[in-house]
Amino acid sequence: MIKDDFIEDWDLFLAPYEQAVEELKVKLKNIRKEFQDIDQHAPIEFVTGRVKTKESILEKMDVRKIAPEDFLVGVQDIAGIRIMCQFVEDIYEVAELLLNRKDFKVILIRDYIKNHKPSGYRSYHLVIEYPVERASGITNVIVEVQIRTLAMNFWATIEHSLNYKYDGKYPEEILLRLQTASEAAFLLDGEMSAIREEIREATRLFDSK
Repeated sequence: MIKDDFIEDWDLFLAPYEQAVEELKVKLKNIRKEFQDIDQHAPIEFVTGRVKTKESILEKMDVRKIAPEDFLVGVQDIAGIRIMCQFVEDIYEVAELLLNRKDFKVILIRDYIKNHKPSGYRSYHLVIEYPVERASGITNVIVEVQIRTLAMNFWATIEHSLNYKYDGKYPEEILLRLQTASEAAFLLDGEMSAIREEIREATRLFDSK
């Protein structure tokens, strides 16, 4: 395991990341509320966020052979935001909303929906540079934003557990089943998209009661 002494005070180092996650969660929830306030379909279903622990950062560096002097580039998900959407179309709408914002800068886009990983992983990732105002001034932190449907997230949660168990080296049968399950989840998303107007109308009627 890589030694942790390349950061003098980990709590102090991680504090801006924790602030960034909390601020972004509030801003994204407000976007959802704006759509609801004008009785429009909100492309954001819900938002979660987390900051990696010191132990998790060191483990990732160890697995990926990232040197301490390179860890800010090699570990881009110290701060993570996850946005859940009902439909695949919502994912791209949310991405467009984020790309047009002025309070942070998008520095990288990874579309694992149009180009899914060999395991079947699907998600839309944005890596952003977010300015955090601290007592000492502005600190720019890197945040990874993942945008998924609920079906994609269900699959990814299971895959994450299996990846931890097998350290990414899946038995052939497990990999085949993961790929099959991914296609089934994507087919489900496609079917839901095909009837999304009916689903939205039903949601509006339910919410109005």
